[in-house]
Amino acid sequence: MSEAHPSQLNEPVDSDVDLHVPQRPAGLPERQGPVVAVIALGGAVGAVARYGASLLWPTPPGAFPWTTLAVNVLGCALIGALMAVVGGVPSMHRLVRPFLGTGVLGGFTTFSTYAVDIQRLLQDGQAATGLAYLTLTLLTALIAVWAAATGTRRILGGRTR
Repeated sequence: MSEAHPSQLNEPVDSDVDLHVPQRPAGLPERQGPVVAVIALGGAVGAVARYGASLLWPTPPGAFPWTTLAVNVLGCALIGALMAVVGGVPSMHRLVRPFLGTGVLGGFTTFSTYAVDIQRLLQDGQAATGLAYLTLTLLTALIAVWAAATGTRRILGGRTR
């Protein structure tokens, strides 16, 4: 059952308020298709790079997951630098940030593997190693974002916000 419009109920209506509820368009809004496409493409590129790192530097079962830590810290540093650059360049193409930030670097960093690594360490009875990995990743990732963003802003000088 649909609700009656206030004008049908003899209620006062503010003329500055549009009470019409527009129909939702089917599918993505017209300008979102390219954004979704570049995120998907960038995510594939980043995931392949992460997979390549795991092949080059595999982590033996029960060992400290240095490769995942390095990938996440490097990815966070690159995200910090990218955001400093993109945030200060008003003429940057609108698809650069979703492609590189959300896509490539989002696909490259792997916090789901980080969680699985911690779970495996705990299941293998290595709680201290799991806790060290949990803490080290969190701290180094945050420091990497901050240091890269700060360093990039300093390098670029007055060209960023």
